[in-house]
Amino acid sequence: PGTAQKGPGQGQKQRGFKDDASYRTAHGHDANARHATVDVHPGEQNGELEKSRSTIHVRVAIFMALWYACSGFTLFGNKYILSTLRADPAVLAMSQMTMTACFGGLKMYGPYVLGVGKAQASPLSTQSMRSFLLDMLVVGVMRAATVVLGLVSLKFVAVSFTETVKASAPFFTVIFARIMLKERTTLAVNLSLVPVVTGLALCSATEVSFNMVGFLAAIVNNCLDCVQNVFSKKLLNSHYNYVNLQFFTSVAALCVQLPYMLYSHAPDLLAARESLTAELCLALLSNGIVFHMQSVLAYAVMGLISPVTQSVANTLKRALLIWLSILWFGNRVTLSSAVGTAICIGGVFAYNQARRKYPYRSERSVITQKK
Repeated sequence: PGTAQKGPGQGQKQRGFKDDASYRTAHGHDANARHATVDVHPGEQNGELEKSRSTIHVRVAIFMALWYACSGFTLFGNKYILSTLRADPAVLAMSQMTMTACFGGLKMYGPYVLGVGKAQASPLSTQSMRSFLLDMLVVGVMRAATVVLGLVSLKFVAVSFTETVKASAPFFTVIFARIMLKERTTLAVNLSLVPVVTGLALCSATEVSFNMVGFLAAIVNNCLDCVQNVFSKKLLNSHYNYVNLQFFTSVAALCVQLPYMLYSHAPDLLAARESLTAELCLALLSNGIVFHMQSVLAYAVMGLISPVTQSVANTLKRALLIWLSILWFGNRVTLSSAVGTAICIGGVFAYNQARRKYPYRSERSVITQKK
């Protein structure tokens, strides 16, 4: 009693409008917008709304196409560098993190150095050095490990099988969200994970290129990636934004990888027993640029569509990459393996739909509802 009730449609953003101002104007919640409808012809107003929607749809289509293309170039480039040029996964991971850190540094401090703007806010302005270093140590280790393990998986098994294992990420996400964030899922969401696990098991049991090292690397990569995403989400809600988090975690990952690189490769390079060819250097450079652009475009798409739509788009991307990798590399795929991949991808779609209808709930909210 005494609390104001929200009218229908209030408090919810319509998909396609990025900010609240656009949404209020479109729905007549803004006072100026309501006044403007008196003088503007309805047909003209509808035309402006349709034009705005079509512009957003075009932007989404362009960014999504570029995101898909960069993901494909990165994935196939990784396989080419590892299998054809026979590079060490640690070298490729180091190259990718170096490029990401360099571009991140440009975004962080470039405008300030060039005198055209301010530098990005530093998390050190709102937290202690000890807390910052602890955060970076945790995320740096996880990010370095996920990149290296993903590349190790690609080196030992087919691209299509690696992507199928990665597509099973919702299963691990639900487990770690339950453990770390105490989030509870409904029966519908849990049931949608059954075809994900079943499809992955069938695909793994009948995969021609199956290798235990590659399989375990992909599974551990999935687990660490889910933990990293949950921890990064907590950091973004505290002292960080997307720009400085990407930059500092890339630098942290480099610091974690550097001792191993110096230990394993520096003696051979100094003794001229190992050399980086011009072809490998060019491949590493182009791969690092595309790797960074892939993450930038993923953030751009994320800012234009809903999280569920983003998840569906990511699933479609994996399905497309699986199909293209089979055609490009000519991998021999058994019928059971193909059926298992299809079941796994279908289960991910079912999971996305179940999550849209039944979002995560914390244990606290469940207890409050029962009371």
